[in-house]
Formats: sequence, C-alpha cells, structure tokens
Amino acid sequence: MAFKDLPIQKKLIKIIILISGAVLFVTCTTFFAYEYYKFRKTIMNKLSTIGKIISSNSTAAIAFNDPENAKEILSSLKTEPHIVEACLYDKNGIFFAGYSGTTGINTCPVKPGPEGYRFSESHLEGFEPVIEGNKQLGTLYLKSDLKDINERLLIYSLVMALVIIISFMLTYLLSRILEKSISTPILDLAKTAKIISEQKDYSVRAAKSGNDELGLLTDAFNQMLTQIQEQTKILNEFNQKLEQKVKARTIELENANKELEQFAYVASHDLQEPLRTISNFIGLLEKKYSGKSDKDTDKYITFIVAASYKMQNLIKDLLEFSRVGKNIEFVSIDCNKILNEVIADMEASITENNAKITSSVLPVLRGSEMEFKRLFQNLISNAIKFHKKNIAPEITISVEEKDTEYIFSLKDNGIGIEKQFQDKIFIIFQRLHPATEYPGTGIGLSTCKKIVSLHHGKIWVKSELNEGVTFYFSISKKI
Repeated sequence: MAFKDLPIQKKLIKIIILISGAVLFVTCTTFFAYEYYKFRKTIMNKLSTIGKIISSNSTAAIAFNDPENAKEILSSLKTEPHIVEACLYDKNGIFFAGYSGTTGINTCPVKPGPEGYRFSESHLEGFEPVIEGNKQLGTLYLKSDLKDINERLLIYSLVMALVIIISFMLTYLLSRILEKSISTPILDLAKTAKIISEQKDYSVRAAKSGNDELGLLTDAFNQMLTQIQEQTKILNEFNQKLEQKVKARTIELENANKELEQFAYVASHDLQEPLRTISNFIGLLEKKYSGKSDKDTDKYITFIVAASYKMQNLIKDLLEFSRVGKNIEFVSIDCNKILNEVIADMEASITENNAKITSSVLPVLRGSEMEFKRLFQNLISNAIKFHKKNIAPEITISVEEKDTEYIFSLKDNGIGIEKQFQDKIFIIFQRLHPATEYPGTGIGLSTCKKIVSLHHGKIWVKSELNEGVTFYFSISKKI
C-alpha cells in the first residue's frame, strides 16, 4: 500500500520512527567515526612512546656493538602483546637485533624506512631513530597488530546496535502513545463525517479534545454542522410547502385538463351536428341552383362548401388530438406489424403519389398499439403530402437501440424545412404553408409530439430546405 493511502495512525508512527532512526543513524555514525579516529591516534601515540623508550634504552647496546644486550632490551616488549615484531638497525642500516612476538619468524624490512608511523591494512608500523645526544646511532622498527582497534570497534558496534534497537523500541512505544493525541481527534472527525454522510443526521457533533489547532478545527466543524442543520431544516420546511403547493397545483391542472378535454370533446360533437346540417343544405343548394343563379351566388356556395369541409376536418383532428392518451394501455407491441397495417390502410394515398416506403427491422417494445399506429400514420402522411413536384416520395424508416431507449428515424426526400421554423412545427395549429398549397389543419405533428411524450420520449427534426426532412423520436425502454 502506498504511503499516501495508509491510515493516519500508521503515517504518524512511520514518520516518527523514520525521523528518530535518521537522527540515531547520523549520531551513531558520527560518534563511531570520531572514536575510530581517536583510538587510531591513541594507538599510534602509544606505539611512538614505546618506540622512544626502547630506542633510548638501546643506545648503549648499539654504541658498544652488543647485539645480545639489544636483543634482551627488545625482549621486554613481551609485556606488549599487540607488538608482533621489533628490529634494531645500526647507523649503516644493517640489521642488528630483532624480536618476533608469538610467531618467532623475523620479517623485518631489509633496510629501515623513513621516520614515523603509519597504518597498513592489518598493522601499525614505523621507524624510530636511536639517538644519543645529537648523533643517530641506528634505527628502531616496531610493528603492532590492530586487534585492539578491531575489538574496540566490535564492542562499539554491539553497543550502537543495542542502543539503536532499544531506541527504536522506545520510539515506537512513545509514538504509539503520543500519536493518539493527534490521530484520535482527526479520527473522531472522520468518524463523525462518515456517520453524517451515511445517516444524513446533522445533529451529530464531534467531541473536542483540546484547545490546540485540532480543537479549533473541531469547533469549526461543529459550527458548520449547526449551520447545515439550520439550513436543512429551513430547506425541508420549504420543500414541504413547495410539495403541498405543487400537489395542489397538480390537482388543479389535472382538473383543468379534464375540463378542457371534456369541453373539446363535447364542443367537437356539438359542432359536428350543425356543420353536417349546413353541409347537407349547402349541398342541396349547390345541386339545385348550380348554373341557374348568377356567378357570385355559385362562388359563395363554393366558398361555404370549402369552409364547411375545412371546419369538419379541423373538428375531426381536434377530436383525435383530445383522444390521445385516453384509456392508454402499454403492452408488448411489434412495430413491424403496426407499420405494415399503416401502409395497408394508406395504400390508396401511397399508390396515388407513387410513394416508396422502406424500413429496417423494427423492435418489439412496450407501448400503446393504437397510439403507435396513429404516430406512424401522421408522420408518413406528412412525408407524402410535402413531397416535391414531379418527384415521387421516398420514405425510409430505421431504428437505433440505445441502453435505455430506442431512437426511430423517418427520412423523406421532400421539400424540407428551413431551420428557423423547425421548432415551430410541433405547435398546434402552426402551419408553414398556405392551405391552398398544402392542405391540413396543423394538428398532426402536435399529435405526434403528444404520443411520443406519453412514451417517455421526445421528438425532433433535422432538415435543410429542398433537401428532405428526417424526423427522430425516442421511445423509453422503462415504460
């Protein structure tokens, strides 16, 4: 798990341990390096002191050319177990006497080297001049092992390791105790926020643990909860009032719609009877007096007949529009079957206009069979009516299935619609062309929009003038 994803308790413990470990490491390393340097210097000073003592005691033996005495003097080095070898050279640099510690093998250099002491990989060795007065009588060579340093370093390493282990254990224990003073308030805040998020209970408050920054944060958090609680209370009261108003307005609207539908239905029926009477008598007048009266009378009769016919169509379409959605029942319907029935019912109009209708395979879905039939009739009738002169209508119907809906398209090769009028064509009684050019009442597309809305969908159009029209409508799968 990445560090950023760890709980805050583990983060605090790790940070404390890492900082403590880094400080301990730097401190111990510095101490170790200092002691190592200091101990090397101490050993070198000690060997230099021994060298001065031995060289001072050896002046007489070299001066009187007494190797046995010199050897006896060198033998006193047995009391120094770390000195493994010692040699005396005369003033000409020729070996004079020697001492080999435990090995008994003489490995002294053939000739003395430069004065002074130096460390090799495994020994400390050096040359000390044997001087009497201002005259150098010879040279002393001393060689010491480094066991003392190694033993000391081993002890230091063990002590340091023990100190580090104990320090880490204490750091861990203290961090577990101290981190609670930081993590506990934060965890309490997180717990409180989770409870509020899950239960939506803004009356819950976080416990304050002190007056530090976390205490101030807790106070600010609780104040925010108080404000949210008050605002939520006001909002709930407003929503309740709004719901009551919406419910009341909905009831009023439903009653108004019912009254309006009832009025439209009754008015349409009541209007039809006098219109039929007018049409019948105008028909008798036309039949009896056509060609027998003056031209103006014939023209007036023709106008009255046309107006009566238009009024009848308008009333019929209004009745159809008012019936949309009445006693609607959603069942499983086969759109292919419905389309074939519509084409069969419109066979006369299709044949008269040489219309060609093609369709892809349409789905089986839930909907109203009667309303779907009315939807296809209006759209196909509209496509045939608004075809170009001397060009047979071609209509293509297809569908695209989405996750939550079906999107149908009905494309034609007709006269098209200008973009500025495309949003107006679904408004009831809205017409874009004179009735003498393209007859109709302006209700058909409004009926289509109402049917699609009942199926939880929407209808729209894409078109260019003289480039045909494509109607799209969506039908929800969640009916």
